Amino acid sequence: MKTEYEKCLAGEPFIGSNDPKIVDMILRTRRLLAQFNSTDYADTERKQALLHEMFGSMGKGVHVDIDFHCECGKHIFIGDKVIINMNCTFVDNNRIDIGSNVLIASNVQIYTATHSTRVNERMVQDWSEGGEICRTYALPVKIEDGVWIGGGAIILPGVTIGKNSVIGAGSVVTRSIPANCVAVGNPCRVIKQIDNEP
Repeated sequence: MKTEYEKCLAGEPFIGSNDPKIVDMILRTRRLLAQFNSTDYADTERKQALLHEMFGSMGKGVHVDIDFHCECGKHIFIGDKVIINMNCTFVDNNRIDIGSNVLIASNVQIYTATHSTRVNERMVQDWSEGGEICRTYALPVKIEDGVWIGGGAIILPGVTIGKNSVIGAGSVVTRSIPANCVAVGNPCRVIKQIDNEP
């Protein structure tokens, strides 16, 4: 029988508060985030150490601005030369993979967690005081190499942004976007191809 954490990573409905591993991971990450977001802005060494402790992996030349928020931390994997600008939120109940040479503007939100549209599946029917009120499921998100995500964009669960693509500011990305294109809007859709040949 799968644990709630195993269900979470498998994209199956789970109840997070029923699994000590999930509860402990979130608590640990909240504490690290509190330290990271309150660290003196000039103390690059301390901030980098906290990020390495929090994330699943992180390459060279990564800059994460404050305030930054995430859920589990350990499900975030970042390549080299990546900028994550201020006030970004990554809900990483499942994996968030970010490639190299990626720019993520301010106020970008990346969600792996979602809920059923059917209320009887979404809400816990045998709920008791102090227990979880809803069921969640989570799908991985992948941001490939060379992507630029504009300010205020929202990336929804299960989405892949293809290599070198640009997501316009304020877009809501509900489906995967192919490589080498500009995509904008709500819902986000491709408006042009990009010639990325040298």
